Amino acid sequence: MRLPRRRHLAVRLAVVGSAFMFFLFILQRDVSHREQATEKPWLRSLVSQKDHVLDLMLGAVNNLRDSMPKLQIRAPEPQQTLVSTNQTCLPGFYTPAELKPFWERPPQDPNSPGADGKAFQKKEWTLLETQEKEKGYKKHCFNAFASDRISLQRALGPDTRPPECVDQKFRRCPPLSATSVIIVFHNEAWSTLLRTVYSVLHTTPAILLKEIILVDDASTEEYLKEPLEQYVKQLQVVKVVRQEERKGLITARLLGASVAQAEVLTFLDAHCECFHGWLEPLLARIAEDQTVVVSPDIVTIDLNTFEFSKPIRRGRVHSRGNFDWSLTFGWETLPPHEKQRRKDETYPIKSPTFAGGLFSISKSYFEHIGTYDNQMEIWGGENVEMSFRVWQCGGQLEIIPCSVVGHVFRTKSPHTFPKGINVIARNQVRLAEVWMDSYKEIFYRRNLQAAKMAQEKSFGDISERLQLRERLHCHNFSWFLDNIYPEMFVPDLKPTFYGAIKNLGMDHCLDVGESNNGGKPLIMYTCHGLGGNQYFEYTTQRDLRHNIAKQLCLHASAGTLGLRSCHFTGKNSHVPKDEEWELTQDKLIRNSGSGTCLTSKDKKPVMAPATPVIPTNTGSSSRPQTTTCPALGGVPTSISGNRIWGNLMFENLIISFPVGLKNGFQTQWESRQELPTPCSHIGSIFLSSTLVDESIGTYNTWPRALLLSQKQTSKAEEAAGIGPRAMMLNSRKVSLQPHPASPDI
Repeated sequence: MRLPRRRHLAVRLAVVGSAFMFFLFILQRDVSHREQATEKPWLRSLVSQKDHVLDLMLGAVNNLRDSMPKLQIRAPEPQQTLVSTNQTCLPGFYTPAELKPFWERPPQDPNSPGADGKAFQKKEWTLLETQEKEKGYKKHCFNAFASDRISLQRALGPDTRPPECVDQKFRRCPPLSATSVIIVFHNEAWSTLLRTVYSVLHTTPAILLKEIILVDDASTEEYLKEPLEQYVKQLQVVKVVRQEERKGLITARLLGASVAQAEVLTFLDAHCECFHGWLEPLLARIAEDQTVVVSPDIVTIDLNTFEFSKPIRRGRVHSRGNFDWSLTFGWETLPPHEKQRRKDETYPIKSPTFAGGLFSISKSYFEHIGTYDNQMEIWGGENVEMSFRVWQCGGQLEIIPCSVVGHVFRTKSPHTFPKGINVIARNQVRLAEVWMDSYKEIFYRRNLQAAKMAQEKSFGDISERLQLRERLHCHNFSWFLDNIYPEMFVPDLKPTFYGAIKNLGMDHCLDVGESNNGGKPLIMYTCHGLGGNQYFEYTTQRDLRHNIAKQLCLHASAGTLGLRSCHFTGKNSHVPKDEEWELTQDKLIRNSGSGTCLTSKDKKPVMAPATPVIPTNTGSSSRPQTTTCPALGGVPTSISGNRIWGNLMFENLIISFPVGLKNGFQTQWESRQELPTPCSHIGSIFLSSTLVDESIGTYNTWPRALLLSQKQTSKAEEAAGIGPRAMMLNSRKVSLQPHPASPDI
């Protein structure tokens, strides 16, 4: 199709060319009779018109020439990389002499405590030393006694990074930008804070270190006031700025960024140590792409011994950041596609989320992307919020393996929250409302406190953050899950049932126990109504998941109940029979593989064999036989003439705020499926809702509902549209509420 078009254009060009030659002839003729033309005004006018037409014809020829397709008859010539004229950089690579650290480290005693990153060891302790150590643990949640006896300027031994990291060279063009290192502290131990500062001074090239900014978040310790001010004066590039009121990490970092003078901001925590060559790889990646937010490979400084976990030359297993549906940050090994993408250790690792404590970012990009949400308070959720925002708005998060920084990971925070720990949930609600779209409902099912805040709109004004998202033309959260974190398992947006599994007779709930990542036995524990270890979902795949952090499924094997990683992970996977559960219309839980029913005995969850029930004569000889679970354990409870023998009910923890309800309690029910092979009433599993007190706008997490047994609905009730009901219980009254979607209760 293209060849005839070219021939047609050639014919047109020939016609225009002929016309052009004709006008040239007229022009030449006009030149030979110039004198005559000047004598005759009419001829002068004709010549002028001819010149105008000639200009039009020349323009037409040029336009036609430009519109013709260009035939590439040879390879394009290589183009030289354009270097901005305002860059005053030399070609080639930085030399070791150019990258000398700001301060040379003083001579080290190899036998001193913790030398070369080794562990602090002490065999004999006096009473006073023991008391000092215990006091340090209580105050800082790490062994401050050990830290205080390790040199502030200790070395970390030889460079043990992979050879490609040790030998890595960095181009002068574009040049590496200098950085401002920002360290926020609040009542930090003197030794860990200053060891962090010295570590930066001894490992950072002088030409790349603009300043170290210590931001005090209203510390109360006297040694962090005037003594610190006087001490850092000798360190030349170190300065202290202060918040007089405790506002937290987020506001403190924004203060540090506002006074920073360098083109790149580097944030560190106040209990870190930097390894050889930690900064150059971070700055080099930003020089390549200003929209990349880079983190070092964070290794552990042991909180008890302060041993530095050095990198190894070969075979290191890398991790990247992730998150769970409670919006908690975590770590995971690299997926196969990310391992294959990386050719060696100099290649960055793309990470869905980052820890947020240690990272570098272009200051201009930090401001462009919206810095931090300044309405977030104290600490918590800001790293996940920034992770979503960077990816959804066109940036990238990367971990640079050749950059290694050690960090003291504490098991808990030693600091208080001025407004209580509710600020964490509030921060998480803000990020969910701005960035997660409809997926925020998955989070709210796992955090009732956050759900309550969202319903009450008690999370502050987010209009500016929503405007930021619109202004930056950010992607939606589905795009993030599909393109950045496709490995993330997405629970049902509307699961069949969710909440707690409650034993009616014992008034206890099924609980996974502490730190159960699968393999540990489950327990029965007092119902607390807060989700957490007692949260389960019955999914559309018919598995029972405890999926707040990991995707863990209940399974029945050899008559026992267990918890393990779910087999169904999405595409190309299925639910095995021992993880598949059936819920009857009476909400009894029955395992499809074993045919056993979930119940409890001696305050432990067990699987009990289902026994056949011969139906009474109803006039039909074809009615199928059903099964029942035996009455095991628990205190029998009489409810409307039936006996419930301490088995399990599914207690839905959804918060319902029905419009127009002024007083009392009401429930909200999920839609239900009719499932085959019902078990009997004894041991049945029921779904009820969290009780919501609309008069005060709160929800109750204690007594839920006494479920009435299946009964015949009166004609009057049918006419009124009431139907079967649950008895709602609180400290003031007992009332009946209709359950229109529950015809079998």
